[in-house]
Amino acid sequence: MRQAPRLVEATIAKLQESLRAGNFTCRDVVQGYFNRIATYDQPAGINAITETNSKALRRADEIDADLAKGIEMPPLFCAPLLVKDNFDTADMVTSGGSIALRNSVPEDDAFMIRKLRDAGAIVLAKTNMAEWAFSPRESISSSYGRTANAYDVNYVPAGSSGGTASGVAASFGVAGMGSDTGNSIRGPSSHLSLFGLRSTLGLTSRDGVIPLNFDRDIAGPMARTVEDGVRLFDVIAGFDPNDPLTEPNRREDSYLKFLNADGLQGKRLGVLRSLVDQEGADPEIKLIFEEALASLEKAGAEVVDPFSITDFRFLSESIPFCPRFRYDVARYLRTLRNQPVSDVNLLLESNEVSDEARSRLTFYSEYPLEVPPDEWEEPCMTWPNNPLRSQLLQNVIAAMSAAQIDGIIFPTWSNPPAHIERGVEEYAGDNSQLLAPDAGLPALTVPMGFWRDHLPVGLQIVGKPYSEGTLIEMAYSFEQATLHRRPPAGYAELD
Repeated sequence: MRQAPRLVEATIAKLQESLRAGNFTCRDVVQGYFNRIATYDQPAGINAITETNSKALRRADEIDADLAKGIEMPPLFCAPLLVKDNFDTADMVTSGGSIALRNSVPEDDAFMIRKLRDAGAIVLAKTNMAEWAFSPRESISSSYGRTANAYDVNYVPAGSSGGTASGVAASFGVAGMGSDTGNSIRGPSSHLSLFGLRSTLGLTSRDGVIPLNFDRDIAGPMARTVEDGVRLFDVIAGFDPNDPLTEPNRREDSYLKFLNADGLQGKRLGVLRSLVDQEGADPEIKLIFEEALASLEKAGAEVVDPFSITDFRFLSESIPFCPRFRYDVARYLRTLRNQPVSDVNLLLESNEVSDEARSRLTFYSEYPLEVPPDEWEEPCMTWPNNPLRSQLLQNVIAAMSAAQIDGIIFPTWSNPPAHIERGVEEYAGDNSQLLAPDAGLPALTVPMGFWRDHLPVGLQIVGKPYSEGTLIEMAYSFEQATLHRRPPAGYAELD
């Protein structure tokens, strides 16, 4: 007898097991998530979802037909995903949080979306974001407004992938996709008790993702469990000839093999005290972090405390900023069938931008509007090999090798989420900006507990280039040893 799918905290494996057993259909799953979105997203004041996919039920029916025929199913069959609104989707609007692109439907899917669909996943809905992915603090767009934190709508979900974070946390989809230039996968994931992974620059494609800083942009998974995040990552990682920074033959044959509950046994982790004991850090989050260190040791890891990197602060603060945004977005806009605007900075002449976007667009106005991006020389061609950036990377690798550590650890945020009306004023403790983006390193966040037993906090682990497998192994082991995640209240299972 068919049952209604239980979707709160559902995992890909559990859904697929029940689908194979005939307990319910993929259509039931998709409709169930649609019902949750309709019941909770706007009524509860979250505003995570910008658009649901009108073709999702049709795709679910196709999957059900394949299951009935006994066809071998792909790895992500009937995994309904929430996708940040800066990923190109050929069947849905991709606005990048800008009202200027509110009606823009790209001609094809982003590389990652294509890979996910080929693996059987369903793009269930698009999610709200900070306009043009500018803000790490909050997720406000001129196209869809402000997103709140699903654990307490009086607080921010951080930015810029706040819609994916709150939507996944409230079980509006089984997992999701975000992007991270300085913080935007790891920061929101931490604020919503999720696993979030930023890969090595060069391991994953950015093709079809609206750019912010092409030399730092990464796209990747956000999920309630490490396993589900890794299931997505295993599909999307790898070389793409349309992304000049990706490298062939760098991915593992499978990242699922690193889901080892004993993965912390024999590992060494270095505590970057400069990001723990900093001025203004919240005392309770510091205490939660110290408890996490004890949990890591109990699970078999050796903690090296303190750990330091030569000239870390100096190099991080000295690496020059590359102002490519206008140039890269102009190239992206040329790919659209009905190009709504040729130069993003023309939007400064309108009132159709958020305050954050207006400030950042002004910052990016290095060239006058009279000189369109088409007439520029490509900016920052030597930036990936900038000597300060290269020195930071060398210093990190040297320090990790000397200390014989497998990862660097610190709180993802040293302060709790800001109040939603004071997202700018109370922005503090964002540690994600300072190491991985500058050096192109892989980093992830995993739930570490709750501030005042109320709002989530995360543990960040950073590794050497292309050490994603080791990072996943440690994160999974920590997750299984602690089981810190719990769902937000107020989004109960529907009958």
